Amino acid sequence: MTASITIVLADDHAVVRTGLRYVLDAQDDFEVVAETGTVAEAVRLTTAMAPTVLVLDLGMPHGDGEASSLDALPALVRDAPQSKVVVLTMEDDPEFARRALSAGAKAYVLKEAAHAELVSAIRHAADDESYLNPRLGALLAATTPAPDPDAPPDDLTPREIEILRLIALGHTNAQIGRLLHLSVRTIEARRAHVQQKLGRSSRPELVRYALERGLLDDAAGGTDAGGA
Repeated sequence: MTASITIVLADDHAVVRTGLRYVLDAQDDFEVVAETGTVAEAVRLTTAMAPTVLVLDLGMPHGDGEASSLDALPALVRDAPQSKVVVLTMEDDPEFARRALSAGAKAYVLKEAAHAELVSAIRHAADDESYLNPRLGALLAATTPAPDPDAPPDDLTPREIEILRLIALGHTNAQIGRLLHLSVRTIEARRAHVQQKLGRSSRPELVRYALERGLLDDAAGGTDAGGA
């Protein structure tokens, strides 16, 4: 019988992949078409093979300049819309679940419950339905605040708005780091989160957004900082 649900399995621990594959291969309509232990290869395989589902370990290590699993999610969902992402993780902080689902994952499964929940999560994702570990779902609901009309726009944190304003005023990442006493790497990561949240990647787009939201209204006549 031809498998109706094809799967790419991405986890940096070979022994974990072996255990997960044992569970998945027991399903007659599942076929694991590829395995990998890196974020970059998971992106490449998913884009090239267009599986029904990508099972993605959220905690895979990454090198300098390479996106983490969570950071790679928005681009992956955009570039491989035919493949649904099931996040598999040891991270039981509801904030990580919120970020993963907001970034486009269809399901969030804890590794401790993988044998009991992964098959169901994959089936939900394949049907374009969401799945969240029940215990984590309860925590997420309990920690989700009521909407605040005075909150920063588009879920930006106060620090992210500060960084966005400085970007729009022409500061480089290095200059922003010096002004805020943060490392360049931290500024780069936070800038990436701002771009992800806003769906804008270029400086002109960020400047336009800042102007439209009135984020530069309090700027004191610009700065002497150079452009990026």
